[in-house]
This record gives sequence, structure tokens and C-alpha cells, in this order.
Amino acid sequence: MRIAAVVNPASANGTTARQWPGIASLIEQGGLSFETLMTEAPEHATRLTRGLLRDGCDLVISVGGDGTHNEVMNGFFVPEGPVRPEAQLAFISMGTGSDLIKTLQIPKDPAAAIKHFIAASPREVDVGKLSFTSYRGGRETRYFINIAGLGLDGDTVNRVNRTSKALGGFVSFLWGTLVSLILYRNREMAVTVDGKLIFDGPVTISAVANGRYFGGGMCIAPLAEMTDGLFDIVIMHGLSKIKLLLNLPKVYRGTHLDHPNCISLRGRRVLLQSETALLNIDGEQPGLGPVEAEILPLALRLRA
Repeated sequence: MRIAAVVNPASANGTTARQWPGIASLIEQGGLSFETLMTEAPEHATRLTRGLLRDGCDLVISVGGDGTHNEVMNGFFVPEGPVRPEAQLAFISMGTGSDLIKTLQIPKDPAAAIKHFIAASPREVDVGKLSFTSYRGGRETRYFINIAGLGLDGDTVNRVNRTSKALGGFVSFLWGTLVSLILYRNREMAVTVDGKLIFDGPVTISAVANGRYFGGGMCIAPLAEMTDGLFDIVIMHGLSKIKLLLNLPKVYRGTHLDHPNCISLRGRRVLLQSETALLNIDGEQPGLGPVEAEILPLALRLRA
């Protein structure tokens, strides 16, 4: 088996660069021979991964935060479909939020994560395919494995990603959420699921979820499953700043779905129509709406 690690040395405020030699040693102690590729710029991980797969790589280990994992996962796909369908992906999470591994139940500790993926059997999970308005102009397509959304979460991710994140995931995202909440205004948005208009009005948060967690530990979609061929769509609408603040603990616990200002349903295709709301895709903020999402059932093989 040919194995490669795609490492973002800048993740976790540069901690990954300092810890990588020790992490690499742990992988070698697990009996794996591998090559290492370091990312140097945004989206570099996608290009590196795609090149590895085209050259016959069997297992790619993504080392970094949720944004790095998203970029590496995007390298597994081109517009026509998977680059190498039999290839596998593993995660060592070093980032601020580390929301993806919560749903997958992958340990945060690198040593434990390595033992986990070495012992794990490959399993297939769903992937989301997303079309949105890019800051570079025009429409862009990107894949996601965890959660995409428009609204307050996009504003929060944009704010958190422009800070040092030195306080860690929970505090950084909580701070970002509270500041964004103070400044945020609900966006007018039309939400269509599988061809049916579900909501049209002021939206606070709209999440198209494959995984359960975003925002540094908020359980926004507590019922989501990554193998059911369906998105969990969660729409929190018309919430005032005070109401959202009072209900924020419920969002962290995942007990908010019964709130009268929350809509929760499942579907395969989602259209979020807003030209001003910012996009969150797996903890990155690459553009804004409108957004079109479709589920690709069991499209990615994980060692998790």
C-alpha cells in the first residue's frame, strides 16, 4: 500500500509544524511507510492530494484542521467523479474546531488517532457536492464532508479564521459566535429541499449537515448520519439576538430541534437562495450564496 501524509504546518497556530516530527515517528512506529507533503498555500492540499491519487496513492493521511481535511477530501474528486474510488482517507486532527472527528468518533490525541486509523477497517461515507458564488467571481463547485451553511455560522467562521485562535477551539468559536451575534442581522432566504419550498423569510442559521457538529462543538444536527444518503437540514429562523443568546446552550447540547423557530428535515438536494449570506463549508469561508447542494451517497472511503 502506498501511503502519503498531507500536512498543513500552519494549522493550530503553527503547532502542527512543531509537533509533526513526533507525529511522523508515531506513524512509523505503527509499521507504516509513507511520504510527507507539506502545504504552502490555500487549496494546495487539494492539488497535492489529487496528484498523489493520480500517481496511485492508496491512503492519504490528512494532518491539520477541518479546513485542511476539507481541502484534502476535495482532492479525491474532480467534476467527473472520484479520482481513485478505491483510495482511502484518514484524519489526524490538529485544528481549532476539530468538529469533523466528533461525528466520526476519531480521537483528538494524535497518538490515539494513529492507532485508531491503523486498526480501522475502511468504511464508506456520504459526501456533499456544493455550488456557490465564489469571491473570485462566478460559480464554483466544492465538496464537503461535514456541514455547509449560510448565515450566522458563515459570519462566525469568517471572524474566527481572521484571528489567532490562540485560545483554542471552544473559546475561539464561542467568542466569534457572540461577536457575530451582536453584529449579525437575519438574512432573507428561501430554502428549497428536493424541489419543495420549505421556508422563505428571515434566517439566522441554515445548516446542510452530513455530520453533527460545527462551530467548535455546537451539535447543530444531532440526528445526522454520514451513511444514510441524506442531508439533515436545520433552519433557525427569525431569532432575535436575545432569543438566540438564550438558546445557544441548547445548540451546543443538540436539544434545540423542538424550538418553535427551528425547522429540521432530511433531503437529498437543497437550494439556499440568498445573495448576501456568507457561506460556511467545513469551517472555511470561501464565498456566499446562493447555494445548491446535493448528497453523493457512500462516495468516500475512510479509515475511521
